[in-house]
Amino acid sequence: MAEGPGLSDLEHAFRAEWGAVVATLARRLGDLQAAEDAAAEAFAAAAAAWPETGVPPNPGGWLTVTAWRKAIDAHRATRAAAVDPRVLSEVTAAEEADVTGKPLGDDRLGMIFACCHPALALEVRVPMTLRYVAGLTTKEIAAAFLVPEATLAQRLVRAKRKIRESGIRFEVPASARLAERLVSVRTVVYLVFNEGFAATGGDALIRGELCEEAIWLGRLLHSLLPADAETAGLLALMLLHHSRAAARTGQSGKPVPLAEQDRSRWDAALIAEGTRLLDEALARRSPGTYQLQAAIAALHAAAPSVTGTDWPQIALLYGSLARLDPSPVVTVNRAVAVGMADGPLAGLAVLEPVLASGALDGYAPLHAAHASLLQKAGYSERARGAWARAAETSAVPALRDELLRRHENS
Repeated sequence: MAEGPGLSDLEHAFRAEWGAVVATLARRLGDLQAAEDAAAEAFAAAAAAWPETGVPPNPGGWLTVTAWRKAIDAHRATRAAAVDPRVLSEVTAAEEADVTGKPLGDDRLGMIFACCHPALALEVRVPMTLRYVAGLTTKEIAAAFLVPEATLAQRLVRAKRKIRESGIRFEVPASARLAERLVSVRTVVYLVFNEGFAATGGDALIRGELCEEAIWLGRLLHSLLPADAETAGLLALMLLHHSRAAARTGQSGKPVPLAEQDRSRWDAALIAEGTRLLDEALARRSPGTYQLQAAIAALHAAAPSVTGTDWPQIALLYGSLARLDPSPVVTVNRAVAVGMADGPLAGLAVLEPVLASGALDGYAPLHAAHASLLQKAGYSERARGAWARAAETSAVPALRDELLRRHENS
């Protein structure tokens, strides 16, 4: 009898194969719920069998064929009219396949596009992607986004119903619509990363597990679309940002400003990988917002200190970003860079229209940037008020405490 695998072997198979198994079944059955149920039964069968038999040479093939058999059993038991009878011939052929041979196919890219379909509300595209592509449980996703598990479960149920009723297909869109739909996919991946990199709620300033999930999704997307420059730019951006994770908080969880971070704690391997990906993306001469943001992050990563940072170049890149994808948030970041490159008064001039519009009045980073520029310009009393406003609008306790500290010391 072969030595059984430890729990980590089964967990590894779950993470590596869950999305592929569900995606293959969903495409052929046209029913995400049926695919999920059959995949769950297959993984339960693996948990029972593999400790006795050992992990098969091709876990994905074993799990996919087992899931197909479970789907057949379910169909024969219920005679579900929703399953196309033509599927049975495909399933029967799959049953006869050698489970240790070639995998039945990788439909994960089609699953990603289905989960990020524009017909679905943006708030549900993120959990759908984490559930059916990354393989996180409903409980894990609910905890990450600070919503009740039952609430998230209902959202997923409604989304699956929407996919079925709208006839959303588990496939890559035709080339004419690929670029448009890919924008939605990249947006979802970056939303996951941003919630980890700068949490909008809860006690933690950084949620490393969400950053890592987003990077995992980014790697998967890049491996499936290696020629897409913006996808490479997105992955590069996330790697470069995440390289600073260990230095961004102190032992007590308090935020450490960029100027005070121990740069020796930045992850050199992530920086090198992100820079290489960015260079490859830029060589394709297909500029985009993620590539521009990654270029800014790369300049920060390459700098020996805040004062040794190429702020004029960063300000220029933010100017390019503002022209390509204008937004008040980009203007805030550009104001900070201009303030470092040309002085605080120049930065305040860039920031003034955003402040006057009130568009980001509840956005803590706007008021923190305003306070910092005012303080550097010598307007101490006005800076105190801006620091207080920044603290008032922050939903993260650790960040709020740091902003209040700056208010008291300004």
